[in-house]
Amino acid sequence: MIRSRLTWLDALRGYAAAVVALFHLSPQVIGLDRHMAIYRHFDFGRYGVLLFFLVSGYVIPMSLERHGSLRRFWIGRVFRIYPAYLLAIVLGLALAAAGWQRLHRTLYTDTAASVLGHATMLQDLLGLRGVVRPFWTLSYEMTFYLIVAGLFAWRWHRASAWWAGGLALIALLGGRGLPDGLFPGARVTAGVLTVVLISSLILYLRGRARIAGVAGLAMILLPLLNGQPTKWASAGSSSGAVLMIAVMFAGTVVHRAQHRQIDRRAAAAALILVLVAVGVNQSLLTGYAPLRDCTVAAAVAGTFAIAFLLRHRAVPSFLTWLGVVSFSVYLLHMPVLVVVTRLLPGRSPVIGPAFVAGTLAVAWMAYHLVERPGQRLGRRVADRLDARFGPDTPVIAATTEGGTPSTGSFGMQRESV
Repeated sequence: MIRSRLTWLDALRGYAAAVVALFHLSPQVIGLDRHMAIYRHFDFGRYGVLLFFLVSGYVIPMSLERHGSLRRFWIGRVFRIYPAYLLAIVLGLALAAAGWQRLHRTLYTDTAASVLGHATMLQDLLGLRGVVRPFWTLSYEMTFYLIVAGLFAWRWHRASAWWAGGLALIALLGGRGLPDGLFPGARVTAGVLTVVLISSLILYLRGRARIAGVAGLAMILLPLLNGQPTKWASAGSSSGAVLMIAVMFAGTVVHRAQHRQIDRRAAAAALILVLVAVGVNQSLLTGYAPLRDCTVAAAVAGTFAIAFLLRHRAVPSFLTWLGVVSFSVYLLHMPVLVVVTRLLPGRSPVIGPAFVAGTLAVAWMAYHLVERPGQRLGRRVADRLDARFGPDTPVIAATTEGGTPSTGSFGMQRESV
């Protein structure tokens, strides 16, 4: 058992990663019919992803406040996310080249846009599929990073309750009225977004945060007006895409209310509004599975609340370890599943144990051989840029509680860059 201020977040990440991985394993173990019967009553995949988003919303602003430097924040993001992400792309392409899996057709029909979408991690909001299916959530993570960085650049970072509640209200009231694919084709949009993202990163690295922050704040228009540009996007609608961002801001609201940085009544109102919107949005749009969506929303809120209330308790060391490697678990469990189902026949009883053991082993190796070296390289790059351009102008004074904060969801490890 391990006890510290932040191990509860590691445990929650590890749990969420396990839920998503086992959700994808389920059809191979219990059969597709039983899997779909469960899915019609409770969507474990959505449940795990929304937990990830809540954790991101809670810890990303905390990480930014710890640094007080947008330059170091972005260096940390790039060198934490991209090494394991690129490894997952390589493995996915290798499996496709070997004929063990099929790449989605959008990678062939919109190759240029797909390449740019993968480079920016915004492929889902372009209506494209990733080489590895779980990549879709990274589009919302990247969008959230850009928006939050913009808020910090303009000293508006304490407005999280307005963002959470406002976005939830837009989703509820806008509903079908929000355009699902207002932007031009995927290739043009991908090209513009690539230029915007690269330019923003260069500006942050050079200490021109406010100019970059404008572009970051404008990124809310992507899910708001282009959340479902094709049937291949995962949100279902622009209102659903907006709610993904609202859920992350709900995590920020919890963090700010905990530290008395915002009024707790306003925080409670915003959290209730997000909870209601997540529970009823899809059923208002489609009339499908209203009870299931409400149950998932309540389960996500309840799980996070229980973890938060128990945050000072000792946490099983396996869960904290799983949280440490959870980003690699999330990215690499699908390639492992492809290999396991290819090598083992039909509904073999060893598919489940082989998948679990293989995923944990691959995640452990990826963390030690890819993620940690990437973090060390990021620290060296940050130090060199500080030496060349001078320390970044602090965006705020550090205000969070002691201890080294964790980074975003999907196991992006404890912040040290």
